[in-house]
Amino acid sequence: MSTIIKPIITEKITKESEQFNRFGFVVDKKANKVEIKKAVEKAYGVSVVDVNTMIYRADRTTKYTKSGVISGKTSAYKKAIVTLKEGDTIDFYTNI
Repeated sequence: MSTIIKPIITEKITKESEQFNRFGFVVDKKANKVEIKKAVEKAYGVSVVDVNTMIYRADRTTKYTKSGVISGKTSAYKKAIVTLKEGDTIDFYTNI
């Protein structure tokens, strides 16, 4: 079971990483804070101070188009915001 699914790279999280040393990840729904902390420390070789998690629900959408009504939904996921020890950092852009 992979705890960390992918990192979140948005303007808001990038700003938080510069100011408060916080990084965001999409994680497995069944993972708890201790498992997330261990996975980040193992994957990136950093010291984690704090982990905040939130679960986003699936949203249903309806679009009215020329061809008719199209309905769909966004997927549900769990997000973790990880605060690192002062001096540690994660660079997501080195592998691009």
